[in-house]
Amino acid sequence: MQYTHRFKDNSETNLPLGKVVCVGRNYADHAAELNNPIPTEPMLFIKPASSVVPMEQPFAVPQGLGSVHFETEMSILIGERLQHADLSAAKAAIAGVGLGLDLTLRDVQDKLKAKGHPWEKAKAFDGACPLSVFVKPDQVADLQDQQIRLRVNGELRQDGNSSHMLNQVLPLISYISAYFTLEPGDVVLTGTPAGVGPVQPGDQLQVELVDLLTVETAAK
Repeated sequence: MQYTHRFKDNSETNLPLGKVVCVGRNYADHAAELNNPIPTEPMLFIKPASSVVPMEQPFAVPQGLGSVHFETEMSILIGERLQHADLSAAKAAIAGVGLGLDLTLRDVQDKLKAKGHPWEKAKAFDGACPLSVFVKPDQVADLQDQQIRLRVNGELRQDGNSSHMLNQVLPLISYISAYFTLEPGDVVLTGTPAGVGPVQPGDQLQVELVDLLTVETAAK
């Protein structure tokens, strides 16, 4: 099934699928669990549109490339073109809030990091970015007080709050727009809290933005 941006009420957004801009190590507890230093400024990388699949459908776990990890993140759908945007423009451009899985080839990433190479082979492969539907921004009382949870086979694995982000959502969007023009239909993944780990074919996942979205999906 091909991915298209949709809202929770199943209405279409009429926004094209663009790039996904991701933020590495935006939660200190996640940086710590992988023994990574905490960055002094946002660490950005991009997943192409070809990496996006519907979260509501079973997603493929690549085989023969080592361990594949889940990373659960709050996603932000961009609805207006942003370039060197201030905080007000960043807020006005948010068209939806949802969930994303930043699937990561962890063994591949570790080898790339050891060589000082970019991460794209580990982060941007086909199917590396399951995205959920979105809720409209007026349904989100506070972007910096959202509980993000992931259960794997019924076991709670990730349970973090966006209040713990090192870089908050609006300054983050503004920062990104100073380097990459954000186009309508682009998505920003805002980082993952601690608890990331391997996912295997057959695992059942429940991904949750508490009180806003709950998505049941599975690895295949």
